[in-house]
Amino acid sequence: MFPVQKGRVPDPLDPWGPLRNHGVEILEGEPVAFGKLLHGDPGSSINSGFFAVTQGRFRMQYPYDEHAVVVEGECVLLDEATGLSTHYQVGDAWFVKKGTQVQWTIVSPRFAKHYMSVR
Repeated sequence: MFPVQKGRVPDPLDPWGPLRNHGVEILEGEPVAFGKLLHGDPGSSINSGFFAVTQGRFRMQYPYDEHAVVVEGECVLLDEATGLSTHYQVGDAWFVKKGTQVQWTIVSPRFAKHYMSVR
């Protein structure tokens, strides 16, 4: 078991490389991704784990439904369809539906979340 707790991220996270290599549109900076899968694999219909990214701004269309909890850092998520912009900090959570176009702004030097996604 791995408890999801404020500030507790598996150490080390696996390097996933520049975020631009993961199908997102980079708007500012050169964010780099890190992560650790705890359940499933990248192609699974259900997976869970940790995702971290360095500071920057990017846009993505969610390829899955996701529930996430912030465990490190801060970000601002903008739902481009509704114009709703929300600032998330450690302990905050969200749910996003597949197909939602989201603009991410990573406020802190590194941001990390625990997530569960369903394709």
